[in-house]
Amino acid sequence: MEYLPGGRENKIARVANTVHRPAGPWTRSVHALLRHVRAVGFTAVPEPLGFDEADNEIVTFLAGEVCNYPLSAAAASEEALVSAAQLLRAYHEATVSFLAQNVENHTWQLPTQTPIEVICHGDFAPYNVVLNGRQAVGIIDFDTAHPGPRIWDLAYALYRWAPFTHPQNPDGLGDLETQSGRARLFCDAYGFPAAQRDKLVDMMILRLETLVRYMQAEAHKGNEAFIANLADGHHLLYLADIKYLGEKRPFILAGRQS
Repeated sequence: MEYLPGGRENKIARVANTVHRPAGPWTRSVHALLRHVRAVGFTAVPEPLGFDEADNEIVTFLAGEVCNYPLSAAAASEEALVSAAQLLRAYHEATVSFLAQNVENHTWQLPTQTPIEVICHGDFAPYNVVLNGRQAVGIIDFDTAHPGPRIWDLAYALYRWAPFTHPQNPDGLGDLETQSGRARLFCDAYGFPAAQRDKLVDMMILRLETLVRYMQAEAHKGNEAFIANLADGHHLLYLADIKYLGEKRPFILAGRQS
């Protein structure tokens, strides 16, 4: 057994070709989702295998590299960016038929957003995408999956992959022109209509504002992980990025079309 790096130290373990992860009230819904998308041909996600004696979920291990910030050369490459966008689109398409299966009876960690078009991943960032070289080949960590519109998921993915961060954010990559160019590449590869791209900056801002409120609410409930995040000033980075997006909105929108 080896513990895997990530946001929960010594709580996610690899055992042979499986991964044991803490489960939540939403995990059985996530497993139903994973089984469905795999059944319709999208196999770039872990296969759910049930639960262990400690009630941790068990899923198959996806081989490859996963990169946190600062991004490696491979994760920051345009090849990774484009293939990640294509992977997200394929995942979204695989979830559409899941929506017809009484999705309202499922439990999700994050609240449903409307209009419901797909099952959003909820945290489609480089640290949740598996790479084979510079090719995105898998998606992991579906704890934040929830029903919502494509643009809700796409907005957060753009924020993470461009990434649209203010100059002092250590997770940043390049200047605003570079970020905007990467965002255009991502939207083109996903196939997101150019006519709808003028909504993306406002959606990124809303998505980050919602995230900060969620962190604060969870910390108020006593969630130790979010208490630690707030104590570390994690939310301050998001607030600074919100301000940055608002200030740079005209420039980003001016180049929204490829």
